[in-house]
Amino acid sequence: MRAGLAMIIDSEDGLEVVGEADDGAEAVRAARRTRPDVVLMDVRMPGTDGITATGRLVAEDDPAKVVILTTFDADELVYEALRAGASGFLLKDAPAPELVNAVRVVAQGQAMLSPVITRRLLDDFARRGVAQAQQAPPPGLLTSREHEVLLLVAEGLSNGEIAERLVVGETTVKTHVGRVLAKLGLRDRVQAVVLAYETGLVTPRR
Repeated sequence: MRAGLAMIIDSEDGLEVVGEADDGAEAVRAARRTRPDVVLMDVRMPGTDGITATGRLVAEDDPAKVVILTTFDADELVYEALRAGASGFLLKDAPAPELVNAVRVVAQGQAMLSPVITRRLLDDFARRGVAQAQQAPPPGLLTSREHEVLLLVAEGLSNGEIAERLVVGETTVKTHVGRVLAKLGLRDRVQAVVLAYETGLVTPRR
C-alpha cells in the first residue's frame, strides 16, 4: 500500500515522498530526519500506533501536518487521532485525485474534513460516549454569528455550504471561521469540531 501511495504522490508536480515507515516509532524518527510538510499516517500499526505517533509529531517544533488514513468502519480510534492533533483524515480507498488534493490542502495549513465522513465519525463519537474533556467558550466570547458558524463547522459543512445556509458570501464565512479559531486558540477546523462536541455545544445524533 505504501508503494502505491508513494507512486501516486511522486507522480505529481510539486510533491515528493521523502520517507516511509512501517510503524509509528519509525514514522516519528523518519519525520525528524526528513522534515516533511505532510505525513500520511495509518491508525493501526504494529508497535507504536498512529495516535501515539501523531501526538509526538505535532508536539515537535515546526511540526508536520498529519493526515490519518483509515478504513473508517474498522477504525474506532480515528476520533482520538484527531484529538491527538491530526489535520484530517482520508479513506484508504480514496481515488488518487482525492489523495493528492488532501496532501496539497493540508500542506497549505487547512484541515481535510469530508462533511459526510465527519458526520459519521461524530455519530460514532456519540455512541461511544467519549467524556467531555474541555471547557466551553466563555459566554460572550463569540458573537452570535460566530457561534452559529462554529455549530455549522461542527456539522461538517464546508465554507461554501455554510455560506449557502446563512445566505452570505464564502469570503465572509472564511473570515468568521478565522475569528472563531483565533478567539478559541484553535489550530484548524478539526480542533473546532472536537471542541464543539467535547464541550456539549453540539449534541451528536444518536
